[in-house]
Amino acid sequence: MTDILPALWPTVLTGIGATVVVDLWSILRERWLGVPALDFAMVGRWVGHLFRGRFFHRPIAATPPVAGERTLGWMTHYLIGITFAALLPAMFGSHWFCEPTIGPAELVGIGSVVAPFFIMQPALGAGIAASRTPRPAMVRMHSLVTHAIFGLGLYATGNVLRMLPVASFC
Repeated sequence: MTDILPALWPTVLTGIGATVVVDLWSILRERWLGVPALDFAMVGRWVGHLFRGRFFHRPIAATPPVAGERTLGWMTHYLIGITFAALLPAMFGSHWFCEPTIGPAELVGIGSVVAPFFIMQPALGAGIAASRTPRPAMVRMHSLVTHAIFGLGLYATGNVLRMLPVASFC
């Protein structure tokens, strides 16, 4: 735990940067492949209903909206990115920010696909690993690619940050 504290700001900034990379990928994926981006209002709706004691929805779109759900969804999206970025110093030490390497970043990025497969997709009514969607294999592939891109975003952001004063603890 003490190794995480000196890396707090690099972790937060790396998580934000990697999440921005995912968002840019989502825009490109929609333009190039016609795959719509995730509607973060649905994530916000899910979080809003968590506070009311409801975890599962079938499907989330049929669940009544909550006030500010789009904003809540986007905030949750970025907080999740920061949380996954925190795995880097937790697993590999804060020195990862001094010399970022692709292996740990991709391990965290690709490993983070467990969250949508086993938490978000079932909770939103899509089943485990999108099993209740019309094309589960396609959804799984897009999830895996997106999370691999998140890993690249962790690596790229880590390399940008190490050149800034935020990496002064190195």
